[in-house]
Amino acid sequence: MQTNAPETLPKKRDPFRFHRKHSHLTPTFGESWFALKAEAFARFFGTPLFLGGQTLIVAIWIIVNVTGLVKFDVYPFILLNLAFSLQAAYAAPLILLAQTRQAERDKAHADADAQHREELALANEQRQSMAAQHAEQMIELLKQNTELTNMTKQLTERIETLTSQVHKKMLEA
Repeated sequence: MQTNAPETLPKKRDPFRFHRKHSHLTPTFGESWFALKAEAFARFFGTPLFLGGQTLIVAIWIIVNVTGLVKFDVYPFILLNLAFSLQAAYAAPLILLAQTRQAERDKAHADADAQHREELALANEQRQSMAAQHAEQMIELLKQNTELTNMTKQLTERIETLTSQVHKKMLEA
């Protein structure tokens, strides 16, 4: 029974080794509590839940003020307009910051992927070079085998001739 010693096992490679040096780019706004909440808020802006919720709030706001149930923001809804402006004032910088950092992360990952592809290409070239060397060695060994086979054939024929000659001499004597 044959066992593989730890030295003979192939070394496992970290598939993310090229991405590790860019791990600081992963959190968009940093690692603090505020940064995590800001990123979550920026991500939430584009979701159907946010758009549906905002549409529902605006519809209720307008219906409540138009029907006269409550008159805290009568037509032309200046307070609603102010709320939208305030939301846009906070949302736009958060979204732009998130896009900028995402672009940095994408570039870093693209660079890491390019390095990985380059390493794969070099490893492939090395394997092809080794395969070519092995093929040349095999061809050389086949040539040597063919030469040895021919020499064996010649020697066998010579032995057969000599044996015949010795046999003739023995019969004559």
